[in-house]
Amino acid sequence: MPALRVLSALDAARIQWYHFKAIIVAGMGLFTDAYDLFCIAPIMKMISQIYYHKDSIGTAILSTSYAIALLGTALGQLIFGYLGDRIGRRKVYGLCLLIMVFSSFGCGFSVCTTRRSCVLVSLGFFRFVLGLGIGGDYPLSATIMSEFANKRTRGAFIAAVFSMQGLGILMSSAVTMVVCVAFKNAAGEGSLEKTNVAGLETLAPPESDIAWRLILMIGALPAALTFYWRMLMPETARYTALVENNVVQAAKDMQRVMTVSMISQIAEDSSSEQEQPPTSSYKLFSRRFLSLHGRDLFAASANWFLVDVVFYTSNLLLSQIFNLSNKPLNSTNVYDSAFEVSKLAAIVAACSTIPGYWFTVYFIDKIGRVKIQMMGFFLMAVVYLVAGIPYSWYWSKHEKTKKGFMVLYGLIFFFSNFGPNTTTFIIPAELFPARFRSTCHGISGAAGKFGAIVGTVGFLWATKHHEEDGFPDVKRVRIAFLILGGVCIAGMIVTYFFTRETMGRSLEENEDKIGTTSGSSSANELLPRQY
Repeated sequence: MPALRVLSALDAARIQWYHFKAIIVAGMGLFTDAYDLFCIAPIMKMISQIYYHKDSIGTAILSTSYAIALLGTALGQLIFGYLGDRIGRRKVYGLCLLIMVFSSFGCGFSVCTTRRSCVLVSLGFFRFVLGLGIGGDYPLSATIMSEFANKRTRGAFIAAVFSMQGLGILMSSAVTMVVCVAFKNAAGEGSLEKTNVAGLETLAPPESDIAWRLILMIGALPAALTFYWRMLMPETARYTALVENNVVQAAKDMQRVMTVSMISQIAEDSSSEQEQPPTSSYKLFSRRFLSLHGRDLFAASANWFLVDVVFYTSNLLLSQIFNLSNKPLNSTNVYDSAFEVSKLAAIVAACSTIPGYWFTVYFIDKIGRVKIQMMGFFLMAVVYLVAGIPYSWYWSKHEKTKKGFMVLYGLIFFFSNFGPNTTTFIIPAELFPARFRSTCHGISGAAGKFGAIVGTVGFLWATKHHEEDGFPDVKRVRIAFLILGGVCIAGMIVTYFFTRETMGRSLEENEDKIGTTSGSSSANELLPRQY
């Protein structure tokens, strides 16, 4: 069959320059995603001092500011993941990027500087729209990279795309620190004077209302710079051949970007052979789909939900329980508070997050997705229990800056990224048929973002404090760590019993195999599907 010969040639293709170009172009979307999602912590520190100097910003406002972009991201994953399978990956890919660019600028131009409620409502609206674009980028980036890659290095290529998130987190921290230092130096070290911002009296300088907007708008630049190159990317050969049933065009698209000499052969075969429609014409969520792919979809969604509860909660608690400066959090000025949060995030990103991503890139096609995912969940559970059990009587009183505890906490981010945070992005892009691949990845990712909402909102309320020292209640943080350890154990169980290994097989081989528990207690063995 001509289509199979096209895909076989793609699976056997040697590593070429276009693979690395695709990693950069697709990865810049994830870079922008991370920048925009993770810069909100220092931004909210600044907003709390600019607009809420005399009043507490409130847990409700904080939780809404964190959740609004995540809700948009979940909806974007569902909507654009579905559209990616219906009208093509390439067409939707450019639209998602434009949404991210314009909504990032919109966040900076949040209208109405005369009332703080108006500013936050406007910011929330643009953050929600930004989330839609970010959400669409997740399934499309993973699907496009999986369909371009060969089967030997597919996992490493998808992981490399996802690793751009680490650079995005590092860049958001660096930009925040540079902007804060620049604005602080420009304002000088004079005495604090009361000014009016958004109709309220505050000690924050009026220029600080520009600083946080500038940080948000800079996040649009990387995505804008890659828009041209993203539009030059052809539709993936697998979508063109398997969904649109245009084998000749798929071969031509491959020939345009990679060294694969087969166009004349494919054209000749296609003229002599009548292309048959796919024999498996079942629909999404039909009984047949659920019998063939329901277990995979459950495993991918459940694992992503569980790891995002842990990952996003850990990032939130990071900015809540650490203070690397010698000043109380409530005594620092508007720039210092954001600078400290960003400095902490940059240290963790450079020492834990980014190395974790690249360990996965190196090992993913050597030891497999399932083993890395189980190892990550297990070691994260161990670290959470070691951190949580003695937290109230040891770690919280060991030293004021908690630098020793920070090393332990950094292991959580390392094993999250050298573990389930990366593998949950990879596996859904490899398990499902081409006509459902983007949709199912979007469903899995949306489950993850709902987990992120549960983690950030739930734990923000659960660990809120009544003291004025700027730190959450110690006993509640201890309980939070123990619960997160339990979540990791649940992820390990789901992975062991339900997640299938996809290493070393083509996407079509993964589609045509199904896990079985006969003779084995795990779901990792693959046998041919029974049609």
